[in-house]
Amino acid sequence: MPQTDPKPHFVQTHLSDPSAVRAELQGGLLATPAHIAPKFLYDALGSRLFDAITELPEYYPTRTEANIFAQHGAAMARHLPASAVLMDLGAGSCAKAARLFPVLQPAGYVAVDISVDYLRDALGALQQRHPKLPMLGLGMDFSSRLALGPAAADWLHSRDLQGAPRTVFYPGSSIGNFDPAQALTLLRQAHALCREGGPGSGLLIGVDLVKPTAVLEPAYDDALGVTAAFNRNLLLNVNRWLGSDFAPAQWQHKAFFNELESRIEMHLLALHTQTVRWPGGERVFAAGEGLHTESSYKWKPAAFEALLNEAGFGSVRLWSDERQWFGVFAATAGDAGVPSQPR
Repeated sequence: MPQTDPKPHFVQTHLSDPSAVRAELQGGLLATPAHIAPKFLYDALGSRLFDAITELPEYYPTRTEANIFAQHGAAMARHLPASAVLMDLGAGSCAKAARLFPVLQPAGYVAVDISVDYLRDALGALQQRHPKLPMLGLGMDFSSRLALGPAAADWLHSRDLQGAPRTVFYPGSSIGNFDPAQALTLLRQAHALCREGGPGSGLLIGVDLVKPTAVLEPAYDDALGVTAAFNRNLLLNVNRWLGSDFAPAQWQHKAFFNELESRIEMHLLALHTQTVRWPGGERVFAAGEGLHTESSYKWKPAAFEALLNEAGFGSVRLWSDERQWFGVFAATAGDAGVPSQPR
């Protein structure tokens, strides 16, 4: 039996090079058009604001995905290996993975998130509820590269989990934050993680599907303005990292569906001409000029299955809701190109 700890083990690799973070932010602000990576939305406050967004009536993805898991979780478990290490990407509050513990029966749990303090608190609370389940918190930015690293590998080995099957779990449609080429790169890295595990290793991933604009746009621009606050909070996070002087109240949230690119775009628009300064640089934003903060791509099922196959996954299964608004895909790492099975 794997060894257990009363507290989760924690490894932090995220943002170990502040100068690289500042260079990334400055490069985005000076680009045309200006942009900031969506990972900067998720400081501790941003993570809590996103949790609030998931409770909004307009925001369908979380509850639709939750209903799919509730209805089809047992079928998913039959498609995935038993006693696997569940590797939860973008774990946040860890709630989605925890709800699947009874059906997936993982042998270990690895929670990965960019918001280090938030993850540490969430994982500590989860460990108290599941004291016998080995847990590892991995504070890292996997948007650049998804790899466990030597410390995580040592932890797996010390718990007799090194050769166990792996289920990479990426719920919530966060794969939509990556453009198709970036998504392919991430999925290939997830495939490599699976291939390091035992037989049957695979992926369980939530994907937001193409649907009417009248449904999509309110989900990213709610009546209460919670998403607007979430978006503007990014400016405060940038101020902390870059030493800039963004004034969030001087920026307007805007979200719309770009049909040509099949993606929701979130922007912040300058309410008036203003100069944003930071040590060593500045940028003048004209009134109405935008700062692109997030894209959320929406997929057609056949196109996403093809992407999974291109990344090396096979034996693809899809579970969806009756309106076909959202999909949960399961795929194995060992049978690339195998046609998907019917639901």
